[in-house]
Amino acid sequence: MQIVERVVSALSYYIWSFGLPIGGETVPLVVIALLGTGLFMTLRLGFIQVRRLGHGFAVTSGMYDDPAEPGDVSHFQALTTALSATVGIGNIAGVALAIHYGGPGALFWMWVTAALGMAVKYSEVTLAQRYRDVMTDHDPRKWEGSVSGGPMYYIERGLGPFFKPLAVFFAGALGLTAFLTGNGIQANTVADTLRTSFGVPPWITGLVAASVVASVILGGITRIGRVTGILAPLMAAIYLLGSIVILLLNAGQVLPSLQLIVKEAFQPTAGVAGTGAGVFLTTMLWGVKRGLFSNEAGQGSAPIAHAAAKTDEPVSEGVVALVEPFIDTLVICTMTGLVIVSTGAWKDRVPTEITFQGGDSSYVEVREGGGYAVAEIPAEIRVEDGDVRSSADGARLAWHEVPVERLFTNAAQTEPFTGVILPIENQARADDGAIHAVLFGDAVENGAPLTMIAFRKGLGPIGPHIVLLSVLLFAISTAIAWSYYGDRCANYLFGPRAILPYKAAFVTAHFLGAVVSLSVAWTLGDVFLGIVILPNLLAILLLSGRVKDLTDSYFARKPWIENAEVARRARAARKAGHRPPPAS
Repeated sequence: MQIVERVVSALSYYIWSFGLPIGGETVPLVVIALLGTGLFMTLRLGFIQVRRLGHGFAVTSGMYDDPAEPGDVSHFQALTTALSATVGIGNIAGVALAIHYGGPGALFWMWVTAALGMAVKYSEVTLAQRYRDVMTDHDPRKWEGSVSGGPMYYIERGLGPFFKPLAVFFAGALGLTAFLTGNGIQANTVADTLRTSFGVPPWITGLVAASVVASVILGGITRIGRVTGILAPLMAAIYLLGSIVILLLNAGQVLPSLQLIVKEAFQPTAGVAGTGAGVFLTTMLWGVKRGLFSNEAGQGSAPIAHAAAKTDEPVSEGVVALVEPFIDTLVICTMTGLVIVSTGAWKDRVPTEITFQGGDSSYVEVREGGGYAVAEIPAEIRVEDGDVRSSADGARLAWHEVPVERLFTNAAQTEPFTGVILPIENQARADDGAIHAVLFGDAVENGAPLTMIAFRKGLGPIGPHIVLLSVLLFAISTAIAWSYYGDRCANYLFGPRAILPYKAAFVTAHFLGAVVSLSVAWTLGDVFLGIVILPNLLAILLLSGRVKDLTDSYFARKPWIENAEVARRARAARKAGHRPPPAS
């Protein structure tokens, strides 16, 4: 197992850490490629994310829907399916991570990333519609979906047969990513949350969650679209309503928080963890990385859902895709960030059980210019009457990379600890000889727990439950949407006969994800995700001329005008009990 972990860690480094040195920091090549592609497509398409966002909302509303056009789901259902996969843990935990390490200014760079990502997502979705595979209406495999689309199709059909190996590689890698990032990890998050909060055994959570996922995904994209059409707006409404109430209660802090976010974006003073120590590039990188993970632009997953939309105009779904990063990052992530900053939770220290092993504890040393840097694990750290004294090499015990100032032997923090911390042995030894596996003290939180603290400060005891409910809904909806991404990959690679076995394996993996440890799966999922991004971005750049031609033609012809009349007649027919409207 250790060999596997080392191999996976090495792959993760080359995918997400290897890059170009800029300003004393290494900018990952994947990040450069994503931002570069976003900027290129923004300029080539004339800032389409600004000029055509309103049209995207209009198309999403259904006012131009023609039910006779090819596809499996409406524009709205395609968007909600994609949003179900996109809106998730990154909106709750990712924003908190960015602020913790990069400071409030990181949120500004998440906005910039989303703005550029809108052009990328518009491009990949337009291409997915243009080169999708549409079956006939009389195909007996209708339950399996009449449409298949995504990067594997526009890589092969748009770039030519010579690029088919790249398309096959993409489909295989994304299919595996669906099992890990979009499925097993989501189930593990739900199981761990319910076990920690309510003591529910993971196998029970896994069984219930797998049954819910199975009941939805076995109905194909039509049922997935119907469920996500309800679930995605519901979960977003619950989370946003809680955020809005908090901001209204802290209305006097909203404008100062926005000013702080913009100021810290260009003149950072450092994140709480002191990682950046006021370095502009560090603040920017944390915002960019978390923004990219949040809106998923360029990953090639969302185009698979959007390819199923009922339309014969590729650009009409491309403009719908503009709405996705807008809602995900510019609305939901902004709400999370404002709640964390306006309540002051990002700087708070809260009573915490301090363990000496695991990802939350570490050892840091104070930098000369301020902030902290990861330190070598010391032999011991002396603690006198609760006060943590630096060891000879200057290392200090930290929680989420922030030093803990006082330590106690009881949760009520009334009995200060005196003795030595023995990091190598993962324990503390008191002067009276007592051995402690854990100690207690005030520490800063990070990720989803930080967001829960902010909601508790804003709404009281009900606040964390809103975050908890959101985590559960987000995780389940993400798994449902990613099952469709995976089965389209299986369909591309092996044909329709592979879809049902893939769905069965997906449900099984969801149950296993809830009951087994997934320490390696998190990193492995990120590796595959990083791998699939590069061929997708290459295809977008090579086909950018096609995107430009399709865009110019669509907005010159204005086909939505005719569709508006068709949609009006269809609505009238439905109101009349499916009787055709009278001839005019």
